[in-house]
Amino acid sequence: MCGRYATTTNPAKLAVELDAIDETDDKGFNPNYNVAPTNQVLTVVERHDRDHPDDPATLRIRAMRWGLIPVWTKAAEPGVPVKGKPLFNARADKAATTASFRDAVKKRRCLVPMDGWYEWVTESDALGKAVKRPYFMSKSDGGRLYMAGLWSVWRDRSLGEEAKPLLSCTILTTDSVGELTKIHDRMPLPMPREHWDAWLDPDHPAPEELLETPSPEAVSDILMREVPSLVNSVKNNGPELLGKVDEQAGQISLI
Repeated sequence: MCGRYATTTNPAKLAVELDAIDETDDKGFNPNYNVAPTNQVLTVVERHDRDHPDDPATLRIRAMRWGLIPVWTKAAEPGVPVKGKPLFNARADKAATTASFRDAVKKRRCLVPMDGWYEWVTESDALGKAVKRPYFMSKSDGGRLYMAGLWSVWRDRSLGEEAKPLLSCTILTTDSVGELTKIHDRMPLPMPREHWDAWLDPDHPAPEELLETPSPEAVSDILMREVPSLVNSVKNNGPELLGKVDEQAGQISLI
């Protein structure tokens, strides 16, 4: 699974790098070292211009709530969806047949950029007590990861034309492979650059093979390292969350 990650880019920079349109409306995204479900996150989509639907689709940077809200969700109050289980992850092997995600698999796929993600491993401390230690998975060259995601547009239909769209997303997960199996049996599904066109294409279904578990070679450049327990609390947020762990404290490394 993927329930916490870090991202230090901003929409303007991302738009320039990807030659995309920034549609985040200057929401002021700052580096976030402890992204958690329900946070506003950056996503990459490919869509046609509403006023010129026949023009080629273009890459767009959009802000979305992390935790997909199905279109059929009822409103708790005007413009506010009923709170339910936060759908921040979706199994890649079951999404196409799951009611909450199958429509998005067909035509609303996205990328979720991140510096890396966190997982927790239960280990024994110097006294033999079981403790959960956080690990951070990131590219060995310090580059950005792009994970496969799905997105949805929710509106309170009772408001008619006054209903404002609420965009939300989920990150697809798959079986862990290679060295990553030491951390968790699940991992977010990375989407290599060469598959972006097919994955983001709003006019055609994605090839089924893009939802398959990648080979160990495909994630061989992802490193895992222990990070400070500060990340355990979502109240903590800063570069110190990715600092080095004091090996003298008896903490164990998996690599």
